[in-house]
Amino acid sequence: MLPVDMSQRVHRLLPDLGAWLDTACYSIRPVDAQAPRGKSTQRILLAEEIAHATCRDILIEWREGEPRLMPAVDGFPARIAFGPQDKVMAFALIAELLRPVRMPAVGDDASATLMRLAARIAASDATVLVQGETGTGKEGIARFLHDHSPRADRDFIAVNCAALPETMMEAMLFGHKKGSFTGAGASSDGLFLAANGGTLFLDEIAELPLALQAKLLRALQEGEVLPVGATHPVPVNVRVIAACNRDLATEAEAGRFRADLYWRLNVMPLQLRSLVERPGDIVAITAAFLLRHQNQGNAPTGFAWPTWDALSGLAAHAWPGNARELGNVLQRAIVLREGSRIELWDLSIAPAIAPVPAPNTVVPARLQDVARASAADAIRSALRDTGGHRGRAAALLGISERTLRYRLAEMRDLAMAG
Repeated sequence: MLPVDMSQRVHRLLPDLGAWLDTACYSIRPVDAQAPRGKSTQRILLAEEIAHATCRDILIEWREGEPRLMPAVDGFPARIAFGPQDKVMAFALIAELLRPVRMPAVGDDASATLMRLAARIAASDATVLVQGETGTGKEGIARFLHDHSPRADRDFIAVNCAALPETMMEAMLFGHKKGSFTGAGASSDGLFLAANGGTLFLDEIAELPLALQAKLLRALQEGEVLPVGATHPVPVNVRVIAACNRDLATEAEAGRFRADLYWRLNVMPLQLRSLVERPGDIVAITAAFLLRHQNQGNAPTGFAWPTWDALSGLAAHAWPGNARELGNVLQRAIVLREGSRIELWDLSIAPAIAPVPAPNTVVPARLQDVARASAADAIRSALRDTGGHRGRAAALLGISERTLRYRLAEMRDLAMAG
C-alpha cells in the first residue's frame, strides 16, 4: 500500500475519496494540513490550504461547473476542480497523479488484491508465471515485480519469444562463441547474461521450441547457461518471470510444452483477468492514459476530460482487445473530438450494455458498481430473450461464454452478500 496523507477537511468533504484510493492500493492517513511532514510525503489538500502545499501535493477544488485539471508546474502543485457528476473521473485522476511511474493503474477490488499478492511475491526470488489474454498488462506486472524486488537496482530485460527468429533463439537467449555458426564474427553474452543480477522477462513463453525448452529448464534448475559453441557452462544469477496468453497447463497436457518446464515456471502463478471482468480498472487505465497523453503534449486543446456518459460507455464495452483496445479508442477520441470534452459519440464503440445515469450529489457512485449493476440488467435481459441459453446470450451481449459464467457467478455472490 502506498502511503498518502489527506487533510481533515478533504476527508470530511469527500469521504468516498478515501474508499476509492484504498481500492487503488493507497493507505490514507487523515492529517491536519499544518502538521509536519516527511520529505517525500504527498498530501491531498483543499485549494484554500495551498499555503501548506508543496509541488508534490494535489489541491482539490470542489465546485459546480466544468471540471478542470491543472498539472503541477513551476513549483506549484497539481490542481483539480470538479463537481458531483465528474467525481468518479476526478478520483481516478487523483489516484494516477499520485501513482509512481511503472506501477500499474488499479481501480478494481480484484486487481487491488492481485497487486497486494504481487508485492509479496516481489520480495522473494521465486520464478513467476503470469498468464492472461493479450493486452491485460502482463509486462506491467513483470516490471512491478522487478521494481519491488531486491533486484530493482539491476537490469530488467524483456524479450518476446514470439518475435525471436527461430534459428537465432538459442544464441540470443544463451549467447554464442565467435565462429560457432555462419555469421558469428564475434562472441555475444546473450539475454540471460545481459540480465545477470536482475530480472529476465520471457513473454509468450509457449512459443519456445521444445528443444530449447530443455535448455531453459537446465538454466533455471542449475543457474547456468551453455552458450552456442562453448564447452563449459557459465553461471548466471537471474530471476525469470515468464508470461503466456494461452493456458500453459493445457499446452503441457497437449504435448506442446514440456510439463517439467511448466512446473518449474509455475512456482508463483499470477492470473490476469480480461478487462471486461474488472470494470473498476477501466476508469483507472483511462485516467492513466489521458494523463500520459497530456504530459507528452499530444492533447490538441488541453486535457481531454471524459463525460459521465463516455465513462459509462467505456464500462459497457466488451473490450476483446483489453487495455490495448482501450488505448486505441481513447487516442482516437482525443484526436477526433469536436468539443473540449470526450463525449460518448467520440469513442466510436458499440457498447454491449446501455450507459447508466450519472451519479447524483447524495449517492456516491463508483464506476465498477454502476457498471456491474448495468451489466446484471443486460445479462438478465439477454437470458430472457434467448430462453436461458448461455451461448446465445453471450453472443447477444458481445462477450465470451466464459465471461458470462464469471458475471453470473459474481451476481450470485453479490446477491448472497446482500
